[in-house]
Amino acid sequence: MPPTRAGGTVVLLNGASSSGKSSIARALLASLDGSWFHLPVDAFHAMRGGSPLAAEDLPAEIDRTVKGFHRAVAGMAAAGNNLVVDLPLSRRWRLLDLLALLVPQDTVLVAVRCPLPELERREAARGDRTPGLAALQFPVVHAHGPHDLDVDTGAYGPEECARRVRDFLPVRPRPTAFESLRRTYLPGPAPTGPAQ
Repeated sequence: MPPTRAGGTVVLLNGASSSGKSSIARALLASLDGSWFHLPVDAFHAMRGGSPLAAEDLPAEIDRTVKGFHRAVAGMAAAGNNLVVDLPLSRRWRLLDLLALLVPQDTVLVAVRCPLPELERREAARGDRTPGLAALQFPVVHAHGPHDLDVDTGAYGPEECARRVRDFLPVRPRPTAFESLRRTYLPGPAPTGPAQ
């Protein structure tokens, strides 16, 4: 078994549907030093195959997929990989699950903000999202507590937002948002990194 270096950095881009998370992630990967992976939750949903699900079975299927996605993120980071992850923390359990899995001091939580009218315009223009999804997520996705950094895709393009994230990484203060959130929601020992 090859040795595992110290755990990787995880940049969590948290924002509502159509807020520009994936565009920022692509711009970040083009500008960060070293090796980084982009892990979007949508890619995990896109891997689903098999027979169509009944409408009443879809919520549980989505929850299982998201839980598996969280564990894939944690496993990649524990193996020493640097990650840019895009997902909406639209339900509180998703944050709690990630708080239990990720090393808090190695996790950077970025709020990807965008005004609701612009989210709705983008959602309609894309045509690949359930109408109203952005409006549903908008009031809850950033409501769980502090973020390390905010970027506004209504005011700035993805390259500028990515530059702000990139420039923040080497100077990020402690405690991180994840350290503060973990103390609030999950007192007790936090994950500390990979087993050697």
